[in-house]
Amino acid sequence: MDRLLQIMSRLRDAELGCPWDAEQDFATIAPYTIEEAYEVADAIERGSMDDLRDELGDLLFQVVFHAQMAREAGAFHFQDVVEAICEKMISRHPHVFGDQPVEDIAAQTRAWEAAKAREREAKGMESVLDGIPRGMAELQRSVKLQKRAAQVGFDWPDASQVLDKFDEEVAEIREAVAENDPAAIEDEIGDLLFVVTNLARKLKVDPARALRRANAKFETRFRAVEQAGGGKENLEAMSLEEMETLWQSVKKENSE
Repeated sequence: MDRLLQIMSRLRDAELGCPWDAEQDFATIAPYTIEEAYEVADAIERGSMDDLRDELGDLLFQVVFHAQMAREAGAFHFQDVVEAICEKMISRHPHVFGDQPVEDIAAQTRAWEAAKAREREAKGMESVLDGIPRGMAELQRSVKLQKRAAQVGFDWPDASQVLDKFDEEVAEIREAVAENDPAAIEDEIGDLLFVVTNLARKLKVDPARALRRANAKFETRFRAVEQAGGGKENLEAMSLEEMETLWQSVKKENSE
């Protein structure tokens, strides 16, 4: 760890370091931090331990990068980051590091959320929705908002009511399309996506993971359609019906 911190410090050196690294700030590095987190998730999804090792290293480097910039600004050091997370994990796990036993995982989750709520209150946050970062991927943020609201009882009892709401939102999209109202269409599609994430939450499905799997499935099948159709140029000359025939054939082969 010390070696990595030394490397980061050297990279940021105004005279001996890398010009690109030296000119970065928190805002310019933040997108790379998010990208590296997604690459970690991708390596896990693919089950590649070699890639996961490398991507975790890249993500760790992002933490070190931000900590180095904070040290230069006189805000905090990397060790402060380590100590803060250690203290947080100990305080949030009294059943492990203290004498407060928990009955099961559900009770542990409730205790965890209660501890986080106390931390938000200590920071002066008043709304149950405070502290949910606006920079999150919107699917995850949608689930976060719904979970927080559910903590005070603002939630559908089960998935069946969410399915009813889904049907209602689809009908509203059809109405907006019939009226050719672009603003209303966007608004209703947003409502539908919010309901879909709610449905996923109620059914204990990670919507981001489900969408990644759907994207991967589509990519695999479409590439197979391209190959079966003789390439991009041939596909461009086909009718939609012809491409749909290829798609159904590929889909059938993949399911066998």
